[in-house]
Parts: sequence; structure tokens; C-alpha cells
Amino acid sequence: MPQHAPADRQQVAHPAILVLEDGRTFRGDSYGAPGETFGEAVFTTGMTGYQETLTDPSYHRQVVVMTAPHVGNTGINDEDPESDRIWVAGYVVRDPARVASNWRSQRTLDDELVAHSVVGISGIDTRALTRHLRERGAMRVGISSVETDPEALLKRVLASEPMKGAQLSGEVSTSEPYVVAARNLPEGTKPFVVAALDLGIKANTPRMMSERGMEVHVLPATSSLEDVLAVGGESGPDGLFFSNGPGDPAATTGQIDLLRAALERDLPYFGICFGNQLFGRALGLDTYKLKYGHRGINQPVMDRTTGKVEVTTHNHGFAVKWPDDLDRDQAFASPYGDVTVSHVCLNDDVVEGLELRRPDGSLRAFSVQYHPESAAGPRDASYLFDRFAQLMTERTGA
Repeated sequence: MPQHAPADRQQVAHPAILVLEDGRTFRGDSYGAPGETFGEAVFTTGMTGYQETLTDPSYHRQVVVMTAPHVGNTGINDEDPESDRIWVAGYVVRDPARVASNWRSQRTLDDELVAHSVVGISGIDTRALTRHLRERGAMRVGISSVETDPEALLKRVLASEPMKGAQLSGEVSTSEPYVVAARNLPEGTKPFVVAALDLGIKANTPRMMSERGMEVHVLPATSSLEDVLAVGGESGPDGLFFSNGPGDPAATTGQIDLLRAALERDLPYFGICFGNQLFGRALGLDTYKLKYGHRGINQPVMDRTTGKVEVTTHNHGFAVKWPDDLDRDQAFASPYGDVTVSHVCLNDDVVEGLELRRPDGSLRAFSVQYHPESAAGPRDASYLFDRFAQLMTERTGA
């Protein structure tokens, strides 16, 4: 049965304001929890999948603007979260649904935001806000239903922490290791054992690996090389995986040192999103902050190794910088072998994937700058988990 938002929230509008760090101000109604919040203003172009967006740890300390005008119509359920909490710092929608109408719905989006103390704003021109962020770039923002003076709120916005230079993976990672058992294993075969570093991992990622016969040991972001090598017993893990996550890759050092040590041992590696950026830095490449980033479930990417175009799920504000003196068809010489660009975004030519090969041309590690686990989003990129399995098969001879 459809579930209705509480009547008092439907009928009583409490004013709220949104102030960007350049002073641009929007006035609307409070949505979700009352109060005040700060973060980096970013927009996502997905027309659905708001529950997965809200619970994606990569959105930690970000205020998410929904470009789709009508949000909340399918409510909230207990099956679709990608983590155990909402991570966004704030939420901006134009037209929140008055009624949640879906057979899977268990409560309203508004109630869920209140339960997780997420401050939001509704009833503003999100198209104008999105155009402003596209032109000026992602920037700090404040939302308040307790402050009426934009100038006073702007002062607090300017005093808030910027995303550049932020090291956040430790704030969203698991505190204790856990294991996701392998599934769909043919009788008599052993699973591949994967050490997965949780930098902000989404629940569907180890699930997708599990479905391909991988036993996934999810480790805290602060794990050492010894912790990784202890996975799988005396033989160690068959592969290493770095997940998505929030923050500036240039502010990270420990995970890069870990990855370099793993590459020196020729451990097969697969990284996504933040794991792609850290892979680039471990190889000797730089990273940079995009003007407004890629966020949504409709980003076109070309796999240059096959020529196939896939529609993909993105959430990143940083990217790997390819050297200016090399074109995309030339290899970059790293201390671990030749590096090539495997994927590019067809909207703006941003590097979306890297491959590391041995002198004989065989693949030893790879990464992509998007979400192949596709939660929410299309399943075009799920083949990358099969590619990871093949990489481990070639190394072990299984």
C-alpha cells in the first residue's frame, strides 16, 4: 500500500535558505531534518536511484543537488541501501513527492532524511542552481532552516572545510574486517580470495564479486601490507581491490604506499573510482579536481581496448591527469611497467580507466573511474568483474 508522509510535514512549510560560497542565494522550504549543514555543492543527473545515491559513502561531506525535478515518489525500502546510513551532508530537491507510491516502499524519503538528521531544502529552482555550478564549478554551500540572514550563513560557509585536501576514507571505512562468501562456485573448485580495501565501498560491490566465485575479505582503509598478505592464509590473497570513496587523492599516502608494495609483489589489482585515482598516483601520475565532476547513472564511456561504448554510473570530483607530452595512444613508463589509457569519457575526454602491463604485454593491473557494480544504474560495466577474475586466473593458473 502507498505510504503517506506525515500530514504536518505536507501542510506546514518552514522557510529555508541555501547560500553558495560565491554568495548566490536560493530560498525554499525545509526538507528532511531542520537545522543547518555545510558541504561541497554537487549535482547528480540520475533520474532514479536516489536511495543508492544517499547511502553511497563517496558522497560524504557533499550536498547533493538532484537535477531530476520530482524526487521521493518510490519511497524508501530496506533492500536498496548501499551502506548502513545516509552519507550526504545535505539534500536539495525541487519537487518532493507528497505520496510514496511503490509496492516495495516501507517509508517516505522525508521520514528517512529526518531519521538520519539530514538537512535539506526543497522548492528551489534546481535547474538554475545546476547551471550555476556548471558555469562556476562545485563549491562550498550551506543550507539552513534556522538562519534567515544570507550574509550570516555565508560567513559560516566560507569558514567550512573545502573538499580539496580532504582525507576522508578513514571516516567512512569499516572499523573491522568482514568476509563476503563466494557463490555460484562449480563443485570441486576453490574460490578466488580477494583482499578488498574499503575506502567507502558500496554493498553491491563485494556482492558482484561473490557472484563470480570470489571470497571477498573487506578490510579497513588503514590496513597494512601485512594485513593484506594475511588474507587467504599462507598463500595470501589472489587479488587486491581498492573501492570507491570520498576525498582528495592527493591527500592520501598510506593506501598509495600499500598499493605500490602490492605491485612490487605482482599481486593482481583492480580499482574503481577512488581506487583508480590512487592507482594513477601509485604509478607516478598526477590527479586534479574537475570543475564540477561526473555524477549520475548516464555517463557514456568508451572501452578503448574493445571499442565498446557503455553507459555508466559515476560519482567523482577528481580524475587522473594524463601527461601533457603524451597522447592517449602512447604508453606512460611507470616503475612497474607500461601504463595505458583503457577508458575515456565521451562527454569531455576525461581519463576513465588505466591498464598496467608487463614487458611481454600481459595485463597485471587495471582500474576504472566509475561504478561497475551499478547501484543504481545500468549494468553495462559488470564485465569488469569478469576481467578481474580472468586476471587472477592467469596469475594462479587455475
